[in-house]
Amino acid sequence: MPDTSLEFIGTATTVLRLGPFTLLTDPNFLHRGQRAYLGKGLWSRRLTEPSRQPADLPPLDGVVLSHLHGDHFDRIARRELDHDLPVLTTAAAARTLRRWGFGAARGLETWESTTWQRDGWSLRVVSVPGVHAPGPARALLPPVMGTVLELTDDAGRLHRTYLSGDTLRRPWLREVVERTGPLDAAVLHLGGTRVLGLTVTMDGEQGAELVELLDPALAVPVHHDDYRAFRSPLSDFLDACERRGLGSRVRTVERGDRIALV
Repeated sequence: MPDTSLEFIGTATTVLRLGPFTLLTDPNFLHRGQRAYLGKGLWSRRLTEPSRQPADLPPLDGVVLSHLHGDHFDRIARRELDHDLPVLTTAAAARTLRRWGFGAARGLETWESTTWQRDGWSLRVVSVPGVHAPGPARALLPPVMGTVLELTDDAGRLHRTYLSGDTLRRPWLREVVERTGPLDAAVLHLGGTRVLGLTVTMDGEQGAELVELLDPALAVPVHHDDYRAFRSPLSDFLDACERRGLGSRVRTVERGDRIALV
């Protein structure tokens, strides 16, 4: 299997190189000290500096966007990303992106998929469930999706990566592997984000529980220290995984670094 790697830019922003395909996830290029706007009058200040800006990115085949929040698609991305890039996201986010001039934005319903092909390679992108807030508070936050990226070469060899999106851990997320198959890697949005007194992204304990539930060969934590609203540091997740005997599956990555997803 050739290159299957993740370069970490910051927050949930990564460059994924999967065979001949290069994808950008959840583009957040705000600088340290700038505010990300979350809607409903809410905002959070960035504490870190991303490792790249849009002009520094490699050539891209597309963008995978879990949802439309200012720490996942910000004003810099809106202004500087190529507006012709395909963006795969939720239906609600796609409608807004098309109004902003991203004409190739496409909304995927849960379990809907699309496939890209090149040089004997196939990349299937599947929208999978996520929930960004508990109970009635879901109405205050935008819809969110997870994503499974299934790479297949012309010999039939397969690599499957899961992107959690800003979801809370729920037992029904087991359906991700029941419907798509075993995971080679899981990229987990953590941070224990608190909004209006509610936890709206997985904290360290929930993240470890999701690793246990989905049983990926490799777990890569992101989205854990970039904003003031993040209340659960990376150490919470690492400690929780060690207690469960999952520590050997976890691979951390610093901003600007690149790791293999195998």
